[in-house]
Amino acid sequence: GDIIVEGHTDDRPVSRRSKFPSNWELSVARAFSVIRCLNENGVDPQHTSARGYGAYRPRGPNDTPEQRAENRRIEIVLLNPPKA
Repeated sequence: GDIIVEGHTDDRPVSRRSKFPSNWELSVARAFSVIRCLNENGVDPQHTSARGYGAYRPRGPNDTPEQRAENRRIEIVLLNPPKA
C-alpha cells in the first residue's frame, strides 16, 4: 500500500534565522526527510507522499516546553493496498 508521512510543528513562529519561512514549510521538510530516508532504503517512491500541517493539527496544547515537543513530530500513515 501507500505510505503518507505527515509533518507537524508547535505553534511557535520559526526563528528569523531559520531556513524555513514558516511552520508549514518546516513541517513539509520534516515529512520529506522521512520520505527521503524511506526511498533510500528501498521503499518505492511511487508509494510515498508527504504532507505538512504546520501547527494546525496539534496532539495537545502548546502551553509548556514538553507539550510543544510532543507537537513537533511526524506521523506515518500506512494505507492498505487496493483489493484485486
